[in-house]
Amino acid sequence: MSKRSTMTMAAVALVCAVTVLTAPGAAFAAPAPPASPGPSPSASAPSPSASATVETKDLEAVRKKIEKLYHDAAVATDAYNAAEEKADQQSVEIVKLARKIAAGQERLDRLEAGAAAAAREQYRTGGVPREAQFLLSGDPQQFLDNAGRMHQGQLATKNLLQQLEQAQKDLAGYAADASAKWKDLEQGRKKKAAAKKRIEKQIKEAQALESRLEQKERERLAELEAEAAEKAQTAWLSSGALKDVDGTATQAGKEAVRYATAQIGKPYVWGAEGPKSFDCSGLTSQAWAAAGTPIPRTSQEQWKRLKHVDVKDMRPGDLIIYFADASHVGMYIGDGSIVHAPRPGRDVTVAGAGSMEILGVVRPDA
Repeated sequence: MSKRSTMTMAAVALVCAVTVLTAPGAAFAAPAPPASPGPSPSASAPSPSASATVETKDLEAVRKKIEKLYHDAAVATDAYNAAEEKADQQSVEIVKLARKIAAGQERLDRLEAGAAAAAREQYRTGGVPREAQFLLSGDPQQFLDNAGRMHQGQLATKNLLQQLEQAQKDLAGYAADASAKWKDLEQGRKKKAAAKKRIEKQIKEAQALESRLEQKERERLAELEAEAAEKAQTAWLSSGALKDVDGTATQAGKEAVRYATAQIGKPYVWGAEGPKSFDCSGLTSQAWAAAGTPIPRTSQEQWKRLKHVDVKDMRPGDLIIYFADASHVGMYIGDGSIVHAPRPGRDVTVAGAGSMEILGVVRPDA
């Protein structure tokens, strides 16, 4: 059996193992062994071009499977980053609530001390009615003076008790809020852990697929990836998408582009936001933070919360969001190109803006 036939059979077995099949009813199999040691007169060996076609189709199926695995990992990465960002916000809120609780407890202690002092004073005077004090004093003016002070004291005591009641309510509210935030934080921690498991599973599966390919097949797989990206970019450019695009970057946009392009060559690491490695939204969020404009951490939140602009109106520094689930993002740098962190196993690089399925464009410095 030829080396090419052996590679073809290996590729077929690999595709079947990961349940990546072609259209229903179609299948690839190794040629059946001959009935006798000698070749059949009617048998004819497959042409090299036919074997190459089968091999390419199998590798294309593998490429699509790997692409899907990394896409699913990107979705899980967004979920992980969102949970992490929310946890950071909740932690800050919990600290603020803890400070409010401490300050509220100090105020409550002071008010309780004041209320106790007022109660002792009332006990000391015996709670003698005003009429009795008037009869016993023998001095009407002194009585009136004392009555005025007494009335003011009663008002002050009433106000003190109202403040005490409100302070107790505030303290109970702060404690309830803090408890709720702790529960949210715990739920977020569980979501993060679940997302991490999904990410690692998808990446390991994709890496396992790639590792089972021979060097020659891996090289061909890389070629297929490049061909698919080039085909998509060519189709996008041919559609006239850039016909009216002539936007000029703002100063902040230039700074964001400068930061992003300076990261070219650094590896993609899920959940990373620099300085040594990045994931896709980690790169874009840090680039705009460096330009003085904080933006949401994840590509999905960037799509939800930033201003949408038409492709024809985009300018360098704008972010292009990819795929229907907004699971990837790159920064437009002009001339139909983006800088982005593609996926695990790849480095921050420049690519065609239309090399992936575009969902839309958003502007951080609208």
